[in-house]
Amino acid sequence: MAVVKIEHPPGCECDYCPGAREVLRIPPEGTPGSPEQQMNRNLSAAKAAKQDEFYTQYVDIQKEVEAYLELDPETFCGKVVYCNCDDPFESNFFKYFAANFNRLGLKKLVTTSYDGSPIAGAQLTFLEYDEGNGKRQKPKAISVEIEEVKDVNGDGATGIEDVKLFLEQNPHTRTPLAQGGDFRSPECIALLKEADIVVTNPPFSLFKEYVAQLVEHAKKFLIIGPKNAITYKEIFPLIKDTKLWLGSGFANGNAYFSIPADSGREFAAGVYDESTGLVKFRNVGWFTNLDHGRRHQELPLMTMADNLKFSKNLRGKSGYDRYKNYDAIEVGTYKEIPSDYEGVMGVPVTFLDKYNPDQFEIVGNSDDGGMMRDIGVRPLGHEFIRAYRARGGTGHYSPGMRMLGLIEPQARVIFKRILIRHRRCARATKLSHT
Repeated sequence: MAVVKIEHPPGCECDYCPGAREVLRIPPEGTPGSPEQQMNRNLSAAKAAKQDEFYTQYVDIQKEVEAYLELDPETFCGKVVYCNCDDPFESNFFKYFAANFNRLGLKKLVTTSYDGSPIAGAQLTFLEYDEGNGKRQKPKAISVEIEEVKDVNGDGATGIEDVKLFLEQNPHTRTPLAQGGDFRSPECIALLKEADIVVTNPPFSLFKEYVAQLVEHAKKFLIIGPKNAITYKEIFPLIKDTKLWLGSGFANGNAYFSIPADSGREFAAGVYDESTGLVKFRNVGWFTNLDHGRRHQELPLMTMADNLKFSKNLRGKSGYDRYKNYDAIEVGTYKEIPSDYEGVMGVPVTFLDKYNPDQFEIVGNSDDGGMMRDIGVRPLGHEFIRAYRARGGTGHYSPGMRMLGLIEPQARVIFKRILIRHRRCARATKLSHT
């Protein structure tokens, strides 16, 4: 049986957050059961880690989708939308796109469930959930396809109640999934190939694999994932090459997910609200390759001189700190990015919430040693490590590591930086080499 171990990221502020790294140990070859059964158990394990069932709110889906419609009202028009980590009808992803099918101009909506889903059938039961024998978990996985939404109940409007009646009256819209509903199964991949846009909240422990599949099949997508994934070696190159970026985002950076009332879970103070049944997380976001207007809003900046004069973090300094082993300056917050500096700057990962590809170019990711080598970051030397130890540093750093180091006001290694420069400077550099 697969085992899931939870590793929390540095600075985690709650007992459990979706940003934690879930390490999934796959059963060795020879484990009883078909490949499809093993695959689906892996998916179920990913979903069940620490009873990990967190459901996206309808209002958050609506708010995010509207951000894309503001830039292009035709974003979803004539498209096949696929929600392949959700439950037909119970999922708010399904409900949003079904209720707004006509307004968005969808061509088709396809959703799939997986074996043993704890919410499938809670609001609308299908016979396919319990058909047949065998050792598969119930409710069994199904797919639901909708190609039109009409006023079935005759109230003069179309909405989710019409969809419910339509599904009850038309069993041909439902198809049992013999391979358990795992997004990696051949039958789910076949559905993916027919889709134009994928919208869902996939299991975070399988996020890298999930994104890789979307990229492999050249799909447009709008998905929820852990912010820690930004610096994954499999994800960051996509961000750097503007093949993936952050979405419009959750209100005030806080994501609220619902959980089953009988979950019996315990959370740190301030994380779970019993009155609403919502759990708050700060370390999740929307990932997409659909364009939205906020992505092109220019970030207002001060000059270097004004930052040194007015920014409280820089007050009293004669200049920005420079890295010991790379020609770039350290910028502690996106608000302190100098408008008139033409070199490379190291900024916190949170900068990506403000990233405008028309204004900035991404140069590198300090978490990726290979990328640091390629852009010319020198290894930390013995002198730096001795200075770091002399001032009391206890981190597991050693000479030869390609991490960003500062020597003033004291030797320290800088945690998680994205290296950027102004786009105008990138263009000028490229022109000078032609």
